[in-house]
Amino acid sequence: MKETTFIQKNSQRWKEMEMALNSDINVDPDYAYDLFIQLTDDLAFARTYFPKAQTTEYLNNLASRSYNVIYKNKKIKRNKFPEFWKFKYPLLIRKYRRFIVYSFGIFFISFLIGLLSSLYDPGFVRLILSDKYVNMTMENIRGGDPLAVYKSMNQADSFFMISTNNIYISFLAFIGGILLTFGTVWLLFQNGIMLGTFLYLFFQKDLMPEALSVIFIHGTLEIFSIIVAGAAGLVMGSSIILAHTRSRLDSFKRGTIDGIYMVVGLVPVFLIAALFEGFVTRYTSMPEFLKLLIIFLSLCFIIFYFYIYPNRLNSKNYGTVEN
Repeated sequence: MKETTFIQKNSQRWKEMEMALNSDINVDPDYAYDLFIQLTDDLAFARTYFPKAQTTEYLNNLASRSYNVIYKNKKIKRNKFPEFWKFKYPLLIRKYRRFIVYSFGIFFISFLIGLLSSLYDPGFVRLILSDKYVNMTMENIRGGDPLAVYKSMNQADSFFMISTNNIYISFLAFIGGILLTFGTVWLLFQNGIMLGTFLYLFFQKDLMPEALSVIFIHGTLEIFSIIVAGAAGLVMGSSIILAHTRSRLDSFKRGTIDGIYMVVGLVPVFLIAALFEGFVTRYTSMPEFLKLLIIFLSLCFIIFYFYIYPNRLNSKNYGTVEN
């Protein structure tokens, strides 16, 4: 790689570090530390390929200043646990926002495939959901309670089973990324098809509005979390394929760590979704405006925490890590 190309690819990150060092605003220490680690990677690369260049001298000075600020002059912050969700996680989401878009695209396309396949092939629903599940749902529809499946267990058992299963699926979506993203894509594809097929059961009985208002009480957070977990898998998989200026191993390590953080940060969201599904969704006869209010508030949370808030942090010089 030529020195000019190296500078063009990484100069924005170096400017972010200078801004962090010169800013009067308290910068998230995890963000500063991430920048410092990447800066030392760049310095090592420059020393190897441009040992006498001014760029190497500049990076050496910047790394020295950064080290003094991070390790000597700054007090170690406590309360790391809340700081993770306050700063590090939103910035991580902003860093990989395009992967969330990719994951959503895969899920949505597979959802449409499930819906249209069920529409044009009567046997497709039973192939995907099984005869037992379809027969049970049809029996519930005939009994006047189409979504009685959500009342089949007591609240505590339902919450435990759902939360455990959702967290398991999210980690599975992430781990699938190690197969060069194919495992993650396949899991997103399966879940999207299952959702489209499931909703078709109610569509063919003219129960789609009722089904949507009940299912998305918990499904708004649950489905979005699966999409973000899928994005984490895509991050890890792409780090193997696209190493950029780092070694492939170093790129894989960084992609894996960031992916793990993305999935771990979803755990509270999955728990809230499980609370809704275990304790609220079962009340299918609750007033429609309450159902819509829960869905609306869930959407507001997603838009604010996963889009607006990360952008606000970035605009206040908390910055973001390299894309």
